[in-house]
Amino acid sequence: MQISIEISLYPLAETEFKAEIWSFIRTLRDVEGLKVVTNGMSTQVFGEYDLTVATVMKEIKQVHQSVNSAVFVCKFISGDRSTPEAEI
Repeated sequence: MQISIEISLYPLAETEFKAEIWSFIRTLRDVEGLKVVTNGMSTQVFGEYDLTVATVMKEIKQVHQSVNSAVFVCKFISGDRSTPEAEI
């Protein structure tokens, strides 16, 4: 089963927030089997359900441990919505 996850990360700590966001994105991009697409508002992650959800949740935990204060807004959509053919 495939899944698509849209993620927005808002670090609330007084650190360099762009570095934290790009670190999160780079870590996801390094995982074989995930397709990661970014834009100015969010990051979309596509892949096999278990791998994608487990990886995203692991990295969310890592950010919470390192940044201490961050908000994530996530949308979980069944299926691979990374191609135009996937649109409803």
